[in-house]
Amino acid sequence: MASPATTFTLISSDDERFEVTEAAANMSQTIRHMIEDGCVDGGIPLPNVNSKTLAKILEYCNKHAAAAAAASTVPAASSDEAGGSSSSNASAGKDEDLASFDKAFVDVDQCTLYDILLASNYLEIKALLDLACQKVADMIRGKTPEQIRETFGIKNDFSPEEEEEIRKENQWAFE
Repeated sequence: MASPATTFTLISSDDERFEVTEAAANMSQTIRHMIEDGCVDGGIPLPNVNSKTLAKILEYCNKHAAAAAAASTVPAASSDEAGGSSSSNASAGKDEDLASFDKAFVDVDQCTLYDILLASNYLEIKALLDLACQKVADMIRGKTPEQIRETFGIKNDFSPEEEEEIRKENQWAFE
């Protein structure tokens, strides 16, 4: 395993290069496997991720890797003078900061959100994929099929008769 200061070069689909720490790189199972297999000479090509999306993904990975590193050092560095409450309060504050970062991170236009979804799936960054999927679910929640079509620009290719038949067959879903 490489030292904590090890960095790797990621190459986007449009040939832009990004330096990333090992901790941030290891958030991606895809990249982790490439590192473990020794496929890092000359950089790690990511043909399914463009530079704009990769820069955004790395922002997420760097923030979460830094938070994980800080969380792993907090218990050892904090004193137990207040019965451990100061370190747990600091930890709760950092969790809130990270949750706030995550919420703002996916507060993007639909095209960017779609790119994040595809890239996090390809890179196998489960926490980011879950976060992006939750954002889409929140966008759908409480909307009618017509509102969902409008939100996502989906054309209704059912005739009124076909749509009525589907509603009758799946009445449970509309209750």
